[in-house]
Amino acid sequence: MSAPTGPAPAGPATGSRARTPAVTARALARRRRREALGRFVREYARNRAGLLGLASLLTIGALALTAPLFVDQAHLTVTGAPGDSYQPPSREYPLGTDNFGRSVLDLIVWGARVSLTVGLLATFVSVTLGTLVGVTAGHFGSSGGLGGRIVSTLLMRVTDWFLVLPTLVLAVALAAVLPRGTGTIVIAIGLTVWPPTARLVRAQTLAVEARPYVERARALGGGHTHVMGWHVLPNVMPVVLAQTTLLVATSIIAESTLAFLGMGDPTTISWGGILESARTAGAISAGIWWYMIPPGLAIAVVALSFTLCGRAVESVINPRLRGQS
Repeated sequence: MSAPTGPAPAGPATGSRARTPAVTARALARRRRREALGRFVREYARNRAGLLGLASLLTIGALALTAPLFVDQAHLTVTGAPGDSYQPPSREYPLGTDNFGRSVLDLIVWGARVSLTVGLLATFVSVTLGTLVGVTAGHFGSSGGLGGRIVSTLLMRVTDWFLVLPTLVLAVALAAVLPRGTGTIVIAIGLTVWPPTARLVRAQTLAVEARPYVERARALGGGHTHVMGWHVLPNVMPVVLAQTTLLVATSIIAESTLAFLGMGDPTTISWGGILESARTAGAISAGIWWYMIPPGLAIAVVALSFTLCGRAVESVINPRLRGQS
C-alpha cells in the first residue's frame, strides 16, 4: 500500500518567508527616516535667517580649516612678525597690525580654529552631561518607584544648585584651579552651562514617558535601559539638537570671556586672547581700533549665526513656531 501523497513540508522557503517581514520593517524604517530628513531639510530651507546663519558658519568653518594653506605660522609668532607695530589697515594688511607687527587678519583667521574648537567641544561636554542627567531624572522620576523618585530628586537638586550659581564666576574658579590650557577651558565651560539642557530634557522625557507605547514597552518587560535607550532618547534628540546649536554660541562667548580675563592658554591664539592682548597693550587708550573691533565682530557674527541656526532648527521641530520664524 503506497504512502499518501501530500504537500512537501516547508523547507528553506518557509524561513525565507519568515524573514521577509523583518527585512520589510527595516526598509520601512529607513524610508521613514529619509522622509523625515527630507521634510526637515525642506522646512529649514524656508527659513531665510537660518540659511543666512548656516552660510556664515560654513564660510567661517572653511576659512578655519584651510587657514594653514594661506597663513604662515611663523608670522604669527612674536619674533617672526613681518610688519611694523600698529600699522593701520592697508592693501598689504587689510586689518592692520598689532603691537608686534603681526597681521590682525591672520590672527583672526587662525584664532577661529581655537575658538570654534573650544566652543564645539565645550558644547559636546555640556549637552552630553545635561542629556544624561535629564533623561535619568525624568525616567526614574516617573517610573522608578520610591528609589527612582529619590534619585530623580537628588539629580534635580544638584542641577538647581549649579543653575543658581553665577556661570562666569564658577567657570573662572574652575579655570583658576585647574592647569591652564585649552582642555581646562573646555572643562570649565562644559561643567557650568549644562543645567538648562538637563531641565529641558527632563521635561521632554516626562512627556515621552506618558505615551502609550512606552507603557506597553514596560508591560512587555522592557527594563530601564531599554526604555531610555530605545524609546525616550530618540524622541528627545530633536530638542537636544536645537539646544546644541544655541549652546555653541554661549560656549564661544564664554571662551572669549575667559581668554579676555587671562584664564586661557597664552601660547594659543583665539579671539578672546586677541582682545586680551589688545587690552594689555593699551590699544583702547591709544585709539588702535583695528586691533579691538575685528575680533569682537568675529565673536558676534559667529554667536549670531549659531543662534539663527538654533532658532531655525527649533522652529522646524516645533510646528507652533513656524509662523514666527
